[in-house]
Amino acid sequence: MRNTVRQAARATVQLAGAVVLAFFSIIFITVLLITAVATLAVVGAGLLPETVLLIRRMAGAKRRAVAAWSGREIPEAYLPIEGPLRERLRTAVRDPGTHADLRWMVAYYGYGCLGFLAVPLWLVGLLVDGVWQGLLGREAVVLPLISRVADLDAAWSTALLKPSPKARLVERVEELTETRAGAIAAHGAELRRIERDLHDGTQARLVALSMRIGLAKRAYERDPEAARKLLDDAQDQAEEALTELRHVVRGIHPPILTDRGLAGAVRALAASSGLDVTVWVDGLEDRHAGGADDGPRPPAAVEAAAYFVVAEALTNAVKHSGAERVSVQLVRLPAGLRVVVRDEGRGGADEAGGSGLLGMRRRVAALDGTLLVTSPAGGPTVIEVELPCVW
Repeated sequence: MRNTVRQAARATVQLAGAVVLAFFSIIFITVLLITAVATLAVVGAGLLPETVLLIRRMAGAKRRAVAAWSGREIPEAYLPIEGPLRERLRTAVRDPGTHADLRWMVAYYGYGCLGFLAVPLWLVGLLVDGVWQGLLGREAVVLPLISRVADLDAAWSTALLKPSPKARLVERVEELTETRAGAIAAHGAELRRIERDLHDGTQARLVALSMRIGLAKRAYERDPEAARKLLDDAQDQAEEALTELRHVVRGIHPPILTDRGLAGAVRALAASSGLDVTVWVDGLEDRHAGGADDGPRPPAAVEAAAYFVVAEALTNAVKHSGAERVSVQLVRLPAGLRVVVRDEGRGGADEAGGSGLLGMRRRVAALDGTLLVTSPAGGPTVIEVELPCVW
C-alpha cells in the first residue's frame, strides 16, 4: 500500500505541474493575441520574435517535465532567431518547430486539465484501495489510475512536441550548411599551408639548385674542381627539396596510410612521438598483429581524418600537456569508426587557445562526424571522435 501511495503522490505532483503550465498557457493566449494584432499593425512587429521565444520556453518546460516523468527525452528542432528584425520575423513565422509548439499549446488547453482528475481519484482511492489492498491484500485498483493519467499526459505531449520530419530536415540543412562552411574554411587553410610550404621551402631550394647547376656549367671548363663542388651542393639541395616535397605530400595524404593502413600508420606515429603510447585496435586491419589482417579498412577519407586527429592529439600532448603516457584506441563500429586519444597530462585543453582542436573539429565535421573533448584541469585529456562510414 505504501508503494502505491508513493507512486500516486509522484504522479499527482507531475499532474499538478501540468495543470499549472496549462493555466499559464491559457493566460498566454492574451499575450499571443496582443502580439498578433500589434504585428498586423506593424508598430509591434518586434514583439513577435520575443513572443515566439516565450512559447519555446514554455514548450521546453513541458519537455523537461515529460522527460523527468517518463525518462525519455523529447528532442528540440528550432531555427535560431537572430539577425536583423526582418530576418527574425521571417524565422519566427516560418519555423516548423514554432508551428508544432502552437499546435501543442492549443491542444494543451484541453488535456492540460487532466490533472484535476487526481482529486476525485485520491478521494475514492484512499477509501477503496485502503480496504481492497490495505486490508484484503489485493492489487490496488483506483490509485494506479493517477499514474495512468500522468502517462497519458506525457504520451500526448510527446506526440505533439516531438519535431516533425520537416523540422528535422530544416535542422539538418542548417547543420550541413555549417559543416560545409567549416569544411570550406579548413580546405582553404590547407591550400594556403601547402602553397606556403611549396613557396617558402621547396621552390626556394629548387631555385637555389638551378643557380648552382648554372654556376657549375660556367665553371666546368676553367675550374673543374669548383664545378664538382657546386654539383655536390646541388645534389644536397635536390635531396633537401625531395625531403620537403615528401613532407608536403604527407600533409595531403600520408603515403604510410596507403602502405600500412590506419593501424600501422598510427603505430608509426606513436613510435616517433617520444611518448609512451599504447595503441589498441579492434576490428580493423592491423598487420602488426601477427602479420594477419584482422578486419577491413575504412574509406581513404575516413582513414586520413582519423590519422590527422591522432597526429594532432599526440602533438598537443607533447607540446602542451606534459604527459608521459598516452593511449590510442581505434575501434570499428557497425556504421563507423571511433578514435579515442587519452593523455595523462595536466588537462585544461581549450579550443579557443589554438587552431589544433578547431582544425580537428572542422576535419571531422566535414565527414559528418562528431568530436568530444574532455579536459578538466589536472587531466586527463580525452579526445573522442566518431566518423561514419560504410564497411
